Amino acid sequence: MPDSEPSGGDMIDPTVATPARIYSYLLGGTDHFPADRAAAEKALETMPVRDFARVNRAFLTRAVRYLAENGLDQFLDVGIGLPAPGSTAETALAVRPDARIVGVDNDPTVLALARAHGEDPAPSGARIVAGDVRRPAEILAHPEVRGRLDLDRPVAVLLVAVMHFVTDEDDPYGAVRTLMDAVAPGSVLVLSQVTSDLDPEGMRATARAYDRSSVRTAVRSGKEIAAFFHGLEPVDPGLVLLSRWRPDEHVLPGDDRIGMYGGVALKR
Repeated sequence: MPDSEPSGGDMIDPTVATPARIYSYLLGGTDHFPADRAAAEKALETMPVRDFARVNRAFLTRAVRYLAENGLDQFLDVGIGLPAPGSTAETALAVRPDARIVGVDNDPTVLALARAHGEDPAPSGARIVAGDVRRPAEILAHPEVRGRLDLDRPVAVLLVAVMHFVTDEDDPYGAVRTLMDAVAPGSVLVLSQVTSDLDPEGMRATARAYDRSSVRTAVRSGKEIAAFFHGLEPVDPGLVLLSRWRPDEHVLPGDDRIGMYGGVALKR
């Protein structure tokens, strides 16, 4: 976007970077301000965060395609972010034109763009509502979530590159458990998160760069990330580095160096 607020953006503070706008910048999108670009460039001094964004988006695309091809037609994308290629809706609707997608976000820019489209789906192809993963009960009670998704049938709950913005004091494991307890058997959890396992010092430096944004970060070990899937049945190959989750021709040499784990797990 140009360096001005979009329609309905009276709550937007362009001087404070946000994860959604930083991610848009890293993916080559247009929805960002100078503060977002500055935060991203600061992070790039210590880690290849543009590659992190690319590899994470590719994981999301592969996971959603896999689920849609295997019969899932409902998607709750928490932290949906700004429009970019390979989104949940773009991928799911290409496989299942009848798929229903509800996106949840607390970023004012994401919500302003959604409001600008009124009753029509947002540019992402999903119906987007305001919500915060730290308050999962409010997400589940939202009229759009209840109206567009049938929680008595399987739902794919997506928490992709979200939980590293939820610190331990906000009970991240309880939030995931609340969401998964509310959906029917046959539902799945799709989750990715940055890890400190590969480059602890570099990841700490990157987290400090993100602390310039509107959120704090929580970098976790593989063991800590695996705990989000407690009680669920892993879908092969389980929790792995993102490039190793059902890789396709778009995985590049060196992507195994990207310190993010991801997985898909089934609720029985």
